[in-house]
Amino acid sequence: MPEGHTVHRIANSFNELFAGKTLTIDSPQGRFSSSAKLISKQKFSKAWAIGKQMFLDFDNGQTLRIHLGIYGKWRFVKLQNEELPEVQGQVRARFFTKTDMADLRGPTICELIETHELTKLMQRLGPDPLNPDDGTEFKRFQRNISTSKTSIGLLLMNQDVIAGIGNVYRAEILYRAKINPHTPGKQLTPKQIKELWKDSVHLLELGVIHGVMLTRDGFLNEDPGKPERHHVYKRNGEPCRKCKTHIVLEVMSGRKLYFCPMCQK
Repeated sequence: MPEGHTVHRIANSFNELFAGKTLTIDSPQGRFSSSAKLISKQKFSKAWAIGKQMFLDFDNGQTLRIHLGIYGKWRFVKLQNEELPEVQGQVRARFFTKTDMADLRGPTICELIETHELTKLMQRLGPDPLNPDDGTEFKRFQRNISTSKTSIGLLLMNQDVIAGIGNVYRAEILYRAKINPHTPGKQLTPKQIKELWKDSVHLLELGVIHGVMLTRDGFLNEDPGKPERHHVYKRNGEPCRKCKTHIVLEVMSGRKLYFCPMCQK
């Protein structure tokens, strides 16, 4: 499942290609046909994201909510002579102008959302480290963590606690903070919580810039033939880069959890 930086990159691409333009929208698969008629031939305003969910605003007041889930994918194509390419796979929605096209396949959610439903969703979702913050979003994050008996390993994966963090960032952020994933949120110090937020902002911003999850400082200066972007993720059984203790793999609520039992006591 794409993590937050990927969704923000897609939103940025959508804005670069289509913002301010009239979009034609159809549903080759057929499942989105009735909704497509309500936004097709309308001027597209902007794309924006909260965590793993993207929203497309149109000038007629309609908002399209998209959640890729595990199988969802986007395909962007530059059109030649205004000719649309053949449909590949089960395309839920096709967006296009005379020069550009975007195909959406296999999303978990692709639906028009009413204003009151959008408001409720925004209130429910946790703060997104990639969105502007005047300090309010950090305070929401701090409150979500500091009042919970749930382990920080589970809290970071809860999109109602912090939006956009997935399995990779969860493992890497906790390693960088030297925090054991089983530690209850309420046992973390204010300094630890603040550092978790700041590092989430830092790492996700790097992901948006480079298009990959970079969690090791200095990675870009290393041998490109030996990409080792992570500290612990998918390195179970291998020695920790710092203390040489073998990285542990556990299953936490059905998801794989990687950590160093020495550095993250």
